[in-house]
Amino acid sequence: MNRFAFTSLYRSLTRHKLYAALNIGGLAVGIAVFFVLALYVRFETSFETWLPHHDEIYLVQTDWKRADGPFAGRYPSTMGGLLDELRQDLPGLVGTRFMGGTNMDGKDGGSVVRGGIATFDDIGQVDASFLQVFDLPWVAGDKATALADPASVILSRSAAKKYFGEADPIGQTLTLALDKTAPHRVTGVFEDLPKTTDFKFSILARLPTSDLGEWWNHWGSTSLKTYLRFPNAAAAKAFEEKMPGFVTRHGRRDLGDDAATRIGLPLLPLTEAHLQPSGQESASRKLTIVTLGLVGVLTLLIAIVNYVNLASARAGLRAREVAMRKVLGADRVMLVRQFLGEAILAAGVAGMLGLMLAELGLPLVNAAGGLSLSMPYAQVVPVLVLLAIGVGIPAGFYPALLLSRFPAAAVLASARSPGGGRAGTRVRELLVMGQFALVIAFLIGAGVLVAQTRHVRAADLGFQREGLLVAPWLGYVDPAKHPALIAAFRRVPGVSMVTTSDTGLGDVGNNNADNLLLAGRPGPGPAVRHIHVGSDFFRLFGTKPVAGRLLDDAHRMDDTTNGQKGEAGNIVISRKTVTALGFASPQDAIGKTAVWPRAMTIVGVVDDLRFFSPRLPTTPVYYTYTHGIVPYPVATMRFTGDPRTVRDAVRAAWVRVAPEAPFRADTGDQLLQTFYDEDDRATRLFGIGASLAVLIGCVGLWGLASFNTQRRVKEIGIRKTLGASSADIVRLLVGQFLRPVLLANLIAWPLAFVAMRTWLAGFDDRIALSPVFFVGASVLALVIAVLTVLGQALRASRAAPAWALRHD
Repeated sequence: MNRFAFTSLYRSLTRHKLYAALNIGGLAVGIAVFFVLALYVRFETSFETWLPHHDEIYLVQTDWKRADGPFAGRYPSTMGGLLDELRQDLPGLVGTRFMGGTNMDGKDGGSVVRGGIATFDDIGQVDASFLQVFDLPWVAGDKATALADPASVILSRSAAKKYFGEADPIGQTLTLALDKTAPHRVTGVFEDLPKTTDFKFSILARLPTSDLGEWWNHWGSTSLKTYLRFPNAAAAKAFEEKMPGFVTRHGRRDLGDDAATRIGLPLLPLTEAHLQPSGQESASRKLTIVTLGLVGVLTLLIAIVNYVNLASARAGLRAREVAMRKVLGADRVMLVRQFLGEAILAAGVAGMLGLMLAELGLPLVNAAGGLSLSMPYAQVVPVLVLLAIGVGIPAGFYPALLLSRFPAAAVLASARSPGGGRAGTRVRELLVMGQFALVIAFLIGAGVLVAQTRHVRAADLGFQREGLLVAPWLGYVDPAKHPALIAAFRRVPGVSMVTTSDTGLGDVGNNNADNLLLAGRPGPGPAVRHIHVGSDFFRLFGTKPVAGRLLDDAHRMDDTTNGQKGEAGNIVISRKTVTALGFASPQDAIGKTAVWPRAMTIVGVVDDLRFFSPRLPTTPVYYTYTHGIVPYPVATMRFTGDPRTVRDAVRAAWVRVAPEAPFRADTGDQLLQTFYDEDDRATRLFGIGASLAVLIGCVGLWGLASFNTQRRVKEIGIRKTLGASSADIVRLLVGQFLRPVLLANLIAWPLAFVAMRTWLAGFDDRIALSPVFFVGASVLALVIAVLTVLGQALRASRAAPAWALRHD
């Protein structure tokens, strides 16, 4: 690189301002999109890497191996007593358990009691060994003994300030309502957790050691998360190899002698847990990361292709400048260095502008995606340098070699500047075709993403989603107060109906399943989700029987509390269960008997109620009934009026009856929104990237149209002199650019089809991959291309032939 590169670049930018804006601006936008989406990918793939020794920590998963069950797949939770049983067989095993944090399942979390009022907070419960596995950044207190006392508690820096202000929190008392309400002594303070973590706690207390409940040591239950720490990957693998035998020995008491064929205990590296799907969920988060990463890379590629295309095309107009330099003594190496230096400098300017655009756009992207991205300049600056070199070399190499090889005398004697000839034109057409192939694929993808997210929101869930308020925290209320609390809810103005169930909308509450064995049929029967419902459940959700009747108080054996040993109770099943049990129709199921855990007669069939993520397949369900309030209840209210007003009134009723328990209630729309958030964020970010990719493609096409029109001025003049009309000229120029755009569909359609089919496979209820998306995107791309070049074509077609023939 020499001073001529700086001089040439300055002259190019000042003399050809529009060209500079198009070329450098297009590359800058591509770099900005790349930076922003790269930051998103970096954010999502860096979870838990802030922890010291994160590569030594593994999460124990529960792997339900029966493929036809509603809970088939790997889950991040285990039974509560698993670690104790592991240590019986493997003394010295380093591990810990975690329960709680921010969760909506009605079992986790907890509350801080101040002045007799309980306030929900993200409280986690852990073993005394937690800090041996998770080396949290420490602020105050003795880290080695901070969790030794069962009555100890440690706080984050923010929680310490929240509850104790500027006073020293060590030794202070904090009353927590967990499995029971009790005072705890603050023994330590840790740094606030970063954004890149799935742990959501600001308070850590000890797990209970007594009154653990019947499910704590029951194989097949899941109560908490179990983490193990190994010195290396080989030790972790050796542990996994011992698990089938361990499950067989310990799991047979609850799962039978074939326990190891029904359940497994695989390990998952801690840093992979954030992107790991749970159960039957698709790998949607991984796919989102990969997709948006590709959008960033491909948008940058479009910008680079656009930059190289315009740079190589415009360089042909500088042939005489090159010839003059050769006449004045410049050799070929010097010219190549000049062109490369100029191109690298221009790419560097584009990189700086791209960085500025990325910084300006980050607040908008953070708002659109619910993120907190920031620019790490220590890593960005080296990437900028590499981009400038990597983009500048191909942008300057081709025109440098092309122009420097022409003899100076031939160029100066010619009225026409060399532009690469037919080969150069074909190369530029291929680059345009590649650009628009990606643009069309982006348009197809954006259309499918928007259509699917709208479809999911509008899908029939089997009930009216508006006007529902769900309170999943009744498990913290003394069961003796449940009737008074439900009665208080019914008296709230605007609340028309209240019911309870052990599983509620938004996947809150319990998740239970049983094997329904039909009388007279061999085998264990299909695994079916069990939902226990109380009074008014079906009426509140507007559920009508498809066949038979609903469960009610008029039939004694509908109520599970009335059955005597050996008596058959009654159940209602869903449409999906009809198919799973092998009945020909809903009517065929009525009156049949299922055996588990006691004989149960099917008295009704209802439509499927979809309380869970749209990414989960609809599972078979059977319902049992209890008059009044079910055990482990989730309260659901049907209301009319303003949701905030009703929620405030429900909260007031709660505080009057059970002030010692934390209150939390969300509308049905809020609970369902948690299922849509991730896909909405991906759609918004994809749409931003796709829109900017289209913009960059248009900039490149407009620049090439301008260049080609200038090069064909005399040709246009001759054609008009020989009788060609303005319409003929427009068709000629527009048609030249439509050909690569049309051919781009041959690449775009298969690419988009494979990508969108893979993404849609993650939804149980999904739209069809209609040809409308493909045809519509292609038509839109053609319209964009025509409008982009039409202005240049119209201006050229209206020029007077005499002016065109005199033009040099």
